[in-house]
Amino acid sequence: MFAGQTVHVTAVRRKDESIEYLEVPKTEIPWVQALKKIPFIRGIVGIVEASAKGAQHLNFSAETFAEGEDDTKKEEKKESGFSLTMILGVAVIGVISFLFGKFVFTLVPPAIEQLIFSGMFKNQIGHNLLEGLIKIILLIGYIYFISLTPMIKRLFQYHGAEHKVISAYEAGVDLTVENVQKFSTLHYRCGSSFIVFTVLVGVILYSFFTYDSFVERIVQRIVLLPVVIGVSYEVLRFTNNLREVPVLRYLGYPGLWLQKLTTKQPSDDMVEVSIASFNRMREADLRNK
Repeated sequence: MFAGQTVHVTAVRRKDESIEYLEVPKTEIPWVQALKKIPFIRGIVGIVEASAKGAQHLNFSAETFAEGEDDTKKEEKKESGFSLTMILGVAVIGVISFLFGKFVFTLVPPAIEQLIFSGMFKNQIGHNLLEGLIKIILLIGYIYFISLTPMIKRLFQYHGAEHKVISAYEAGVDLTVENVQKFSTLHYRCGSSFIVFTVLVGVILYSFFTYDSFVERIVQRIVLLPVVIGVSYEVLRFTNNLREVPVLRYLGYPGLWLQKLTTKQPSDDMVEVSIASFNRMREADLRNK
């Protein structure tokens, strides 16, 4: 999936080797656009919006790639209005899934730390550091094990292909499979970097607050979750702006390291689909201007 100035585009290779596209025009809601201009708030809005959009496009990809549904049945669904209902439902599920995942990775680490290491440190900073370490271990372990499944591995390969296409475009080279394959699967502006920053920012932010019980600690984590998301987004923007500075560019490396798990080397046909999606997005932007 690629997001342009006016549209989001996803391309999927069908079983018959043809490529099908989903174009979702960007809709600007005034109050949402206003929130996107406010530092710290814009990160929360952006993440929720990205979760909803991502779920819609992943659902389209899965349905298009799946076997057993012919074009007639797909048209019947569209005519019945099921597709619109499904898209809205999937968007809601995407947001709920994101929030559920954030709650799990926010609440489970302190529970584990409290259970195993409650008497190890007298100061809470040590416990916060251990909590962050546990969170990183759980995150890396989770991503690693799901990446072993064929479906997620394929998804991560397409993720790598997207990064290659963007890097090739930014480098100004012709978007051919041969040229695109020369670039790395890692990219500074990837959302994977945001995940790492939420862990690091959380450790620092939690250190400014004290708690007297485990329940109070958990409540703090829940209340501070929007703050962690908002600050992490701003940190991600900051590191992106510094990626050309020789010394400061290393601030973005933790996110790039995580991308070694969330991206895989794509095949040529995957790169071809990604190029097609990117070109379709650019064409749509030109039409809509």
